[in-house]
Amino acid sequence: MDDCLLLDAGSGGRASQRLVAQCFLRHFANPLLERLDDAALLRDLRGPLAMSTDSYTVTPLFFPGGSIGSLAVHGTVNDVSMLGAHPRYLSCAFILEEGLPLDVLERVVADMGRAARTAGVQIVTGDTKVVPRGACDKIFINTTGVGEIFTDPAPSGHNARPGDAVLVSGAMGDHGLTVMGSRESLSFLTDVASDSAPLNQMIADVIAAAGEVHVLRDPTRGGLATTLNEIAEQSQVCISLEEEQIPVHESVKSGCSFLGLDPLYLANEGKCICILPEEKAEAALAAMRASPYGTEAARIGSVSDGKAGQVSLRTRIGGQRLLGMLEGAQLPRIC
Repeated sequence: MDDCLLLDAGSGGRASQRLVAQCFLRHFANPLLERLDDAALLRDLRGPLAMSTDSYTVTPLFFPGGSIGSLAVHGTVNDVSMLGAHPRYLSCAFILEEGLPLDVLERVVADMGRAARTAGVQIVTGDTKVVPRGACDKIFINTTGVGEIFTDPAPSGHNARPGDAVLVSGAMGDHGLTVMGSRESLSFLTDVASDSAPLNQMIADVIAAAGEVHVLRDPTRGGLATTLNEIAEQSQVCISLEEEQIPVHESVKSGCSFLGLDPLYLANEGKCICILPEEKAEAALAAMRASPYGTEAARIGSVSDGKAGQVSLRTRIGGQRLLGMLEGAQLPRIC
């Protein structure tokens, strides 16, 4: 049992202190966290601020291209970035199942530490709870991020305007299909990997290059189609897409075809939607393509003042297809 988590590790006593010191502090080390106060004292933030929180329950814990640990950092960093902000600080809270192998926890925490360093953020406060066997599925993580907004007005789903161009920073559907393939041990999906990545620097470069960005969103749960429906409803506009222009990797196309899935509704964890004035589109695309996370960026459509809240797709053969909002979960537990 020395190699597994015991309920004592969540008691607040010496067992908790050992877990914090030997695991969390080792991988998240920074002066703010190392004070181990009840809260982090953040002296250098200047408003306005962006704040986001999310919980991660993905299964399996590890998959090609990432893990629940890197995903928890990337997801919150990206959410804060979509408001035109520089993410600065994260909190993280763990709910851990009794009996969890400590080497599994350490691997997850190490992934989080690396992801935070890559994104240039610090994990400055957190919490750990250990629950009896069966009360949760191995590891649940909640992260909250805070960042400083550097553009005015801040991008918002309410700001799409007729005449705007619709861009994506890369191929759709990689993350959702990867998690499913790993969960079900589907051998024909072994060449698919999650796109999980921190987009904060790329987003800052896009805003600097374009100067005016109306909407930034990351198409996670529900994928591209559902996220664009949300934007169309919030802005009361019509969004028209060109199927031929939407990047989707061939391995994802073939996997979706075999499984009866639509890549436009699959989750992405390292891509963004950018909606901005037509004349700014090329500058934004160039900034995306200069980033290692945006090499496949493409313009995929435009915004019009047609039927408000509607998203339509011109198919490869010239037909029209309405893309509705996903009703439920195409794939559960993908983030």
